[in-house]
Amino acid sequence: MQIKLIAALCGLLSSFSLAQAHPDFTSSPSLQLAQTPSAETALIQNGRQLVFGGKRSGEGYFSADGTRLIFQSEREPSNPFYQMYVLDFEVGETQRVSPGLGKTTCGWIHPSGQMLMYSSTHADPSSAQLQRDEIAFRASGQTRRYSWDYDPQYEIYTASITGKNPVNVTQSMGYDAEGAYSPDGKKIVFASNREAYQRGLTPQEQAIFDRDKAYFMDIYTMNADGSEVRRLTTAPGYDGGPFYSADGKKIVWRRFSEGGESAEIFTMNADGTEQKQITRMGVLSWAPFFHPSGDYIIFGSNRQGFQNFELYMVDAEGLKEPVRVTYTDSFDSLPTFSPAGTQISWTSNRTADRSSQIFLGDWNDAEARRLLGLPRVKGYASELVNAPGLSRPDIHADDLRRHVTYLASPDLEGRLTGSAGERKAATYLAAEFKRMGLLPAGDNGSYLQAFKFLAGASVEPESRLGSLRLEQDWRPLAFSGTGSIPASEVVFAGYGIVAPEGEGHSAYDAYVHLDVKDKWVLVLRYLPEGISAPHRQYLSRYSTLRYKAMVARDRGARGLIVVSGPQSKVREQLVPFAFDASAGGSTLPAVSVTDDVARRWLQAGGRDLKVLQTSLDQGQWVQGFVIPDAKLDAQILIRQEQKEGLNVLAKLPAQDPNVQTAILVGAHGDHLGYGRDGNSLATGQEVGSVHYGADDNASGVAAVLEVAEYLSHQKKQGKLPLLHEVHFAIWSGEELGLLGSSHYVNQYAAKSLSDKVFAYLNMDMVGRLDKSLVIQGMGSSSIWPSLLEGQNAALGLPLVLQSTSYLPTDATSFYLKGVPVLSAFTGAHSDYHTPRDTPDKLNYVGTQRIATLMARLTRALALRAQKPDYQAEEKPKEQAGRGLRVYLGTIPDYATGDIKGMKLSGVTKGGPAEVAGLQAGDLITRLAGRTIENIYDYTYALDTLKVGVSVEVEILRAGQTLRLQVTPGSRE
Repeated sequence: MQIKLIAALCGLLSSFSLAQAHPDFTSSPSLQLAQTPSAETALIQNGRQLVFGGKRSGEGYFSADGTRLIFQSEREPSNPFYQMYVLDFEVGETQRVSPGLGKTTCGWIHPSGQMLMYSSTHADPSSAQLQRDEIAFRASGQTRRYSWDYDPQYEIYTASITGKNPVNVTQSMGYDAEGAYSPDGKKIVFASNREAYQRGLTPQEQAIFDRDKAYFMDIYTMNADGSEVRRLTTAPGYDGGPFYSADGKKIVWRRFSEGGESAEIFTMNADGTEQKQITRMGVLSWAPFFHPSGDYIIFGSNRQGFQNFELYMVDAEGLKEPVRVTYTDSFDSLPTFSPAGTQISWTSNRTADRSSQIFLGDWNDAEARRLLGLPRVKGYASELVNAPGLSRPDIHADDLRRHVTYLASPDLEGRLTGSAGERKAATYLAAEFKRMGLLPAGDNGSYLQAFKFLAGASVEPESRLGSLRLEQDWRPLAFSGTGSIPASEVVFAGYGIVAPEGEGHSAYDAYVHLDVKDKWVLVLRYLPEGISAPHRQYLSRYSTLRYKAMVARDRGARGLIVVSGPQSKVREQLVPFAFDASAGGSTLPAVSVTDDVARRWLQAGGRDLKVLQTSLDQGQWVQGFVIPDAKLDAQILIRQEQKEGLNVLAKLPAQDPNVQTAILVGAHGDHLGYGRDGNSLATGQEVGSVHYGADDNASGVAAVLEVAEYLSHQKKQGKLPLLHEVHFAIWSGEELGLLGSSHYVNQYAAKSLSDKVFAYLNMDMVGRLDKSLVIQGMGSSSIWPSLLEGQNAALGLPLVLQSTSYLPTDATSFYLKGVPVLSAFTGAHSDYHTPRDTPDKLNYVGTQRIATLMARLTRALALRAQKPDYQAEEKPKEQAGRGLRVYLGTIPDYATGDIKGMKLSGVTKGGPAEVAGLQAGDLITRLAGRTIENIYDYTYALDTLKVGVSVEVEILRAGQTLRLQVTPGSRE
């Protein structure tokens, strides 16, 4: 059953027991509210079942004075379908107000208390027969899955409060229902699929409509008498369940995805403008209803599982993470508030017989506001109070500490891109920007900019490679192509490297005289071990597995097989299944096999794997060959997981509202979650723990917030006549490959972005100021030296200036598009990318000084009429670190300035460098016979090392030269 058919707002899950709807549902004992956790009773007190009569009941809505409740129920002996009833709280009587014939749903009492409305099929001539047929079907003992049928005979009727004199106010073919009066009683908002009946559908549309009548549902308004019908929504898929806010200015509803797999909560103005998505839960969230204050919305969602709907609430702007309200294993949804906001009605099957009925409870508005982080109120008008710790307009260490403490808290679980923790961080940041008075600059008038990305991949257990055992004998590479591969020959191609002549080295081609078309190519994993260090370094750029796969693909190979080889000293023979969100996949099937598997294949053809690898490692030529009797068929199935990252964007307008140019200030808000994506440097018992990311990069995010608040306050005080807008961005997906900032800049052509964004200022890891602050990107514009000199004069920060603009942070996304950049950085440390990067280790006073400098730079740029010039620089040579095998455990000190050598800020505990005796503060001047003058020299030198082969490292420590022996370990 499609979710959208179950989740139609009227007559929905409230109208049946889950046991009936889902044959696999296991009934449990009666679950009363008194048995639920304290988290539920904190919000709903005195909860009790209100309606008992009938087989099932649901959708209870209060009258404007709170003295009546209109609801639907199956309780007529001759009619198995819903009819409409009004419960009078004052006299305790229930009266049917619908005709009693046909199907009825979605009632509402007019604000005057003298009229009501509902949707009914009683005018359908076949109604009586349909009733008899349904009664006979149920009596037969047969069962069927429940679904709402969107009967086109449903029409909206108005009638007196007693149900007399019903009048059809829609009179249109199609399903017209889900109606509610506006607070002044002049309008009705409702849902309808009438468009599908009123215009000719294309064949494709007709096929969709035949399969799913809800697909064409949209929100409409009309006068209370049915005149002046106006359509408000046009998005494909089901829009329904609309209700007005208590002031009549807003409409809340739920929108299903086009395929009907999920639903989210939306709001819009009463005239249909400013449609805004409130939730991003990715599940079935529906039946929303405004609290009378208009400050928050309550709704039902199956986040806990398809069969367990719970009530949730969310602030009306959708800035904060939704908060769970109910905690009972049952169906709980269709919530509504009393006009005073002191009571809640909802539909639940937490009854003794698991039938759906209406429940009522007292609502704790104060606790709801506390949980949602909303301000206290007088009546229902929100009033911000000067609570202790409220952020100050100036840049202050206490505010920085407050932001970092929240962002790097256990509750946010390391802010992994696409995770619930990151969503919590995004809602917090959006709320902060709004509080400061900044305007939203994200999607659809919000502070959030969403982007989809591939978040991971996993191997399906049905995958096979011949008769080999998955995960024991073989494993696909993470970038492998998928599908079935017929039985094909296997050829051996040595290391699979093809490199041109260059840098004094002759060409290398493992495919000479080797036909690999439509064959599997077996290659060794790395590159020859015994050749000279310069030659190894040259070949390293052609030795990555992706490059080898590309070479094999371009020669017509059917697939690539990788074997580590007995000489390689690897930790694990099978290549780890390490997904790279930023790199994408390949069309060529690619797998790794164990040495034993490859050895058996080669032995059958009279060859020896160790002998072959030894010859190749010594630089000897080995002609590729077909492996006799080795034929492999395969089926490679890799499931990719797509998630959504969230950038948070806000802006401070220029003095002239027509100005379109901007200065952009940003930082990345994501981190590593629990460190399972391969970038973690955690060791021992730390592995798998939350990576809090206080310095990386809650510090940068907090600094951006403080810069934003400071500049916003200056503008409010009339002290900042901005010539350009100032935009603030918290990027997602930086740790996965600059995903969020790349998504942002890729919306523009390079020329249009540089015409819009005059400069980008970045803060990545600014929380541990010690001896100096590193300012990178100095070479991107000629204005930076003089601008920094002037703005830092009063602050006196010790600066280390670095010209390079190709940086491993979001600044690069902008520099590549022609935007001048500056990036602030206080240096690497031993806690980097580990769970030890916690808020208590930050220098908040130092970060305050850095944020003040960046605010002064931003202010100066925003008051500068002339666009900063852009200076292009040559991109550094591709560094060896792209696939580096060896591991020393050194942590470079990036704040060293112009000194010869590579200074260490620390060494990894238990790593080869620490074992060799290296320490923080050591200056590496030579490694393996190579002179080291900078980090690039050092990285290139690492590429010449071999796992397990000791080399000499020369260091300068306290003015003395020391020579130590270090034995590289393996990263893999």
